[in-house]
Amino acid sequence: MPDAPGPKLLAGGNPQIPKGDGDGPVQAYIEAMPEWQGTIARQLDDLIEHVVPDVRKAVRWNSPFYGVEGRGWFASCHAFTRYVKVTFLNGALLQPPPPGSGKDPDARWVDIGEDEFDDTQMEVWIRQSAAGDGWHGF
Repeated sequence: MPDAPGPKLLAGGNPQIPKGDGDGPVQAYIEAMPEWQGTIARQLDDLIEHVVPDVRKAVRWNSPFYGVEGRGWFASCHAFTRYVKVTFLNGALLQPPPPGSGKDPDARWVDIGEDEFDDTQMEVWIRQSAAGDGWHGF
């Protein structure tokens, strides 16, 4: 019997994963990501679990979210064709702040291309972001 088809890949290789709470939906998202994008998401997920042992996880809007109970959601990631965007929902408070910014004055992000994951900088941002007040949107 042939394998069941995996999740649909949306624009940029972003997996279409139903919303859900906990590690399961996040792992399904990471497993469905194409090649190097999945490697980056796995590195991010592993690093967050190492730095924030009590991390909460969820998938919303086809993106994994990471949070701390009582403090809200501090990070998310999303796949694009040439990079994985890691958004720190309270990123404007981080030192140094991630380079990307947009309409939300609190959020900052970094676009990570193939073989560009910087463990040292990501750990600094994860540690700072998880310790701060996050987003309480869902």
